[in-house]
Amino acid sequence: MFGVDQKNEVTIFPIQKQIKLTNKFMSDFDEMSDDHWMTTIDTPIKEFAFDISESDKIKKITFHFKKIMDVLGLDLQDESLKGTPERVAKMYVNELFSGLNPSSLPEMSLFPNNYRYNGMLVEKDIELYSICEHHFIPFVGKVHVAYIANENIIGLSKINRIVQHFANRPQVQERLTIQIVDKLKEVVKTDDVACVIEAKHLCVSMRGVKDSTSSTITAKYSGTFNETAVKEEFFKHINLESKFDI
Repeated sequence: MFGVDQKNEVTIFPIQKQIKLTNKFMSDFDEMSDDHWMTTIDTPIKEFAFDISESDKIKKITFHFKKIMDVLGLDLQDESLKGTPERVAKMYVNELFSGLNPSSLPEMSLFPNNYRYNGMLVEKDIELYSICEHHFIPFVGKVHVAYIANENIIGLSKINRIVQHFANRPQVQERLTIQIVDKLKEVVKTDDVACVIEAKHLCVSMRGVKDSTSSTITAKYSGTFNETAVKEEFFKHINLESKFDI
């Protein structure tokens, strides 16, 4: 069990195999440059990140990715490769990292809890595709979210949208778990929220230790979900299993 932040109570459960963390790794993990203005719980974004237009970002990324490909020795005149820098740039800005822009978070639809439903509402097996911020390689998996409503309930699809919004940025699984819970608490105005993420990290499968069998679970509980009985009910609903089709 490994907690990254005592206050936010994030727990990580590596399955099948644990990777030893060196002092140097932890030092590098915690280090932030002077021009980052957010905390480690928030995505570390520069203060003036949105002063440049999306189209200008695409142009700049295209230019620099072309340089990377050139350094690697790839022939950019080749019919298959010459459009790759711009394709990658558009993918980064418009798709994979679109969640960096706060304006991309869709409007949240709230409805009065006219039925006075006070049980647990669980949205399970939400597909997760995100990019590890350490190596810019994907991690994929499932997200399970639950909350206990008060006066308001949220449209079910909006829970998926919250997950997608925070996944569409360079991420670490621990932070993603916290961000989903914090946003849902803010939107629904209840402390009773839980989130469990199980994911397979390709930075572990494709490189380094090259372990293709392990996955990682992170969990964040708030409010009544810290009570054993409520937590156990949540576990029964999500029936967690380690299955990936990759």
